[in-house]
Amino acid sequence: MAKIVIAEDDQMLAEIYQTRLELAGHEVSVVHDGLSAVNKIHEVMPDLALLDLMMPQLSGDQVLAKLRESEWGKDIKVILLTNISKAEAPDTLDNLHFERYIVKVELSHNQLADIVNSTLGLADQPAS
Repeated sequence: MAKIVIAEDDQMLAEIYQTRLELAGHEVSVVHDGLSAVNKIHEVMPDLALLDLMMPQLSGDQVLAKLRESEWGKDIKVILLTNISKAEAPDTLDNLHFERYIVKVELSHNQLADIVNSTLGLADQPAS
């Protein structure tokens, strides 16, 4: 089981992600804006953060930049999960480390737990 923070401003989508990951055995916290994401990630110290790029208060790339410049957040694994194509993504992402960039419309909800488990090196463990 991994600790995961989801930062997604679409509450219905966040609930779907949370349910899928909890069914896969993970402990999931959800926030709906970038500032809350930074605070929750610092509080929980998750194994993985799923960040939307377009959120109120701070965008996902701003959240990622804050993580990477902090001692506590520099090594947290991050998956960017957004509706922005990679070609349209902010240039600042080029200098920030993240594990995966996923465009939401290209993701079936059933794939999410497998992608998370693979990213965390848990691919050999079956989802329950």
